[in-house]
Amino acid sequence: MAVNEYEIKKQICDIGKRIYDRNMVAANDGNISVKLNDNEFLCTPTGVSKGFMTPEYICKVDAKGNVLQANGNFRPSSEIKMHMRVYAKRPDVGAVVHAHPNFATAFAIAGIPLTQPIMPEAVIALGCVPIAEYGTPSTDEIPDAVEKYLPYYDAVLLENHGALTYSTDLLSAYMKMESVEFYAELLYKSRQLGGPKEFDKEQIAKLYEIRRKMGLPGKHPANLCAELNGAGKGCHSCDGGCGCGGAKKDDKDIEAIVAEVTKKILAQMK
Repeated sequence: MAVNEYEIKKQICDIGKRIYDRNMVAANDGNISVKLNDNEFLCTPTGVSKGFMTPEYICKVDAKGNVLQANGNFRPSSEIKMHMRVYAKRPDVGAVVHAHPNFATAFAIAGIPLTQPIMPEAVIALGCVPIAEYGTPSTDEIPDAVEKYLPYYDAVLLENHGALTYSTDLLSAYMKMESVEFYAELLYKSRQLGGPKEFDKEQIAKLYEIRRKMGLPGKHPANLCAELNGAGKGCHSCDGGCGCGGAKKDDKDIEAIVAEVTKKILAQMK
């Protein structure tokens, strides 16, 4: 089926209005992109409010972020490098959303990852949401910081910056952003009431089993934690071994984790 670029541009504008109306961005913040094929991507322009876009605002770039088509003075988002890194490392991803939702960004600024298991939907859909180390906007620093988390997570907080979500299609990527913000808001408010009551390990294991039975697309940190710690273990019971413990985890720690996972997978293949 041929891709209707105009309809996708309209959808990007609709999602842009949604994130603006829900106070997930202010002024000209945030950016959205959609993959058309391996070398064509649509993205929002830089310097434009995401709440007031129309289809002619949307730009087209190649896999390196070079402009293929742009109307008037519109130019691709200054954060296009971050989007392209996601697509390069996650062939299953069809859309990326970056925003600054209030509660999630507050956690990112405070350096607190979203790791407490407090509601079934968040455990099943997101698992944990780690924090990628701070990087200067519009540079390779942010893509480099995000890259290590891409194989295991579909949502990442950006230290002192915002949040990044991605999925098979644009609506799903946006819904993950909503889920991240809702999770962060409930976690924040429950802390004001004395602290949330977390699920125990048995309850978490049941939720992971539900996810497996649902066959949900995308990546989930529970898969990594299970490889490291055995069946029944998940990202809420591995004591941060999966690397979701926040932006301060050393790169060598992440490399050691990946090496250990690879070792166990190879051993199972023998």
